[in-house]
Amino acid sequence: MPRYVILYNFTDQGLKNIKDTVGRAAEIRKANESRGFKIIGTYWTQGQYDVVAIVESPDEESMLAGLFNIAETGNVHSTTLRAYDEWEMGSALAKK
Repeated sequence: MPRYVILYNFTDQGLKNIKDTVGRAAEIRKANESRGFKIIGTYWTQGQYDVVAIVESPDEESMLAGLFNIAETGNVHSTTLRAYDEWEMGSALAKK
């Protein structure tokens, strides 16, 4: 399954409701797992980003739909990075 690192920043709305962030993340996790995602981890961070999530998605279209579901809540903005493990990187380099 494709793996992604998602970097989130809270919006003003997300900051106003910061006390609900853990509960919102649990709800999103449950909904995404029911759609076939594997949530490797969600981490609240200090620094440039407020939250980092690592997920595996059934496919790229599901990932895009999942990101839209989160975006429409209005609590965060995200930057998404496709992540490749050693095997995937080695396979890609072998095609070079």
